[in-house]
Amino acid sequence: MKRGFRFSLPVIAAVSAIAFIYFCTVFIFIDRWFGLMTSPGVMNAFVFTGVAVLCVLNYGFAIFADPGRVPFSFMPDIEDSGVPIHEIKRKGGDLRYCQKCSHFKPPRAHHCRVCKRCVLRMDHHCIWISNCVGHANYKVFFVFVVYAVIACIYSLVLLVGSVTNDSQKDERQSADSFRILYVISGLLLVPLSVALSVLLGWHIYLVLQNKTTIEYHEGVRAMWLAKKGGNVYKHPYDLGAYENLTTVLGPSIFCWICPTSRHIGNGLRYRTAYDATSAASTSQ
Repeated sequence: MKRGFRFSLPVIAAVSAIAFIYFCTVFIFIDRWFGLMTSPGVMNAFVFTGVAVLCVLNYGFAIFADPGRVPFSFMPDIEDSGVPIHEIKRKGGDLRYCQKCSHFKPPRAHHCRVCKRCVLRMDHHCIWISNCVGHANYKVFFVFVVYAVIACIYSLVLLVGSVTNDSQKDERQSADSFRILYVISGLLLVPLSVALSVLLGWHIYLVLQNKTTIEYHEGVRAMWLAKKGGNVYKHPYDLGAYENLTTVLGPSIFCWICPTSRHIGNGLRYRTAYDATSAASTSQ
């Protein structure tokens, strides 16, 4: 499902940075290091362009895809034996109900103050895509970050190689004319590579745990409360590292790198660790 979109300054800044880095990488770094008409130059330009296209494609999907809207007809069925757990409020123990949207919240759904509506399996609101990261666009957001990290590190390697190659040649006057572009590119690529790598590492951890950012922070509190009461807290949606990975990215490794999300379901119910437990007890 697509959503309405209005361009924001962070999105414009991100698109401008992507365009600038691509231009500098292909037409300056690769050209001055290998030459665009040579075999190494063509190969590097082709590979980097492919990574950039996949990066931009997933970025576009993350921006324009609706992260997941709660149906107005949604009503939790507490008598359904197929749903082993129901999320409740911290205080009072009632089923979660959004006063602002006037409907019950499905498991893992939260209200976004920026989007002014509830979002299925909400992770966070990202200003760089002017959209929430949720049930329907989490995978494309994750894959976008993967390609962005690869592109930034690849471009940084080509930048260093180009600068080193220029310093070894007697082309000072020519190199001086590109110095400002080298400096601006370096100032963009170094912090971007670090920040995006940290972000990727964080979301790899979340994917392997089958958690959202919100659930991680809620889990910290739940672990503290459980420890205080002499109990052990376990995240209910943790199915094991491999199952968690396939739940988010898809059952086939070939579809992990593609912006497809046919495997995610409707976002109103998720498999839990209790499903496997109840299935095992039933078989016995």
